[in-house]
Amino acid sequence: MADSKSPARTALLEGPRTALLAGATGLIGAALLARLRERAHYRHTHVLLRRAVPGLEADARITPHVVDFAQLPDPLPAVDDVFIALGTTIKVAGSQAAFRRVDFDHVVDTARAARAAGARRLAVVSALGADPNSSVFYNRVKGEMQAAIAQLGYESIVIAQPSLLIGDRAALGQPTRAGEVWITRLLNPVMALVPRGVRPIRASDVAESLLAATLAATPGVRMLSSGDMQR
Repeated sequence: MADSKSPARTALLEGPRTALLAGATGLIGAALLARLRERAHYRHTHVLLRRAVPGLEADARITPHVVDFAQLPDPLPAVDDVFIALGTTIKVAGSQAAFRRVDFDHVVDTARAARAAGARRLAVVSALGADPNSSVFYNRVKGEMQAAIAQLGYESIVIAQPSLLIGDRAALGQPTRAGEVWITRLLNPVMALVPRGVRPIRASDVAESLLAATLAATPGVRMLSSGDMQR
């Protein structure tokens, strides 16, 4: 993979592109799907889903695929750019092992399968504090995932590391996360004093930043912190 600091780096070729999106029913994934539908840069988007989502098949620019992420189709559709917004919590998953299956195995397996199908650019949602050496299980898994995808041979990788997300989970049929709600309420009166890198961030801002950085296509690995993505 090219060194992102190399003075000889150049943008990858542009043109109408085909995308693959995994995790389209989450806050960031739903925002990404909306943008992929409206951007002229993308002529078509393949969406990997755990279950059918009504209405997606009515859009001629979208092809939904209901898959088992533990046994992905071989091969995946040929695409240019891959966006992975898969993720859960230990509480929802039920155990550390189940959490790791989603946030490490499913993410890395999807990225690997898409690369084998010819994808050149990868954008992945990680988390603030991701570190493969962390003593915190959640952060350690996210850091290990980042290290694993960096070895898959993509020409361009963008990794978003957002802090707490702001968005309407209820509208997506997801349970509200009490921690996100209460911390946002507590910080609102003093938000201007909170460092940008740790402020709660709108899921739509993360999606917009991921898409823009992917289209810029700088070779190598680029990390986006919450501070980079705040608008």
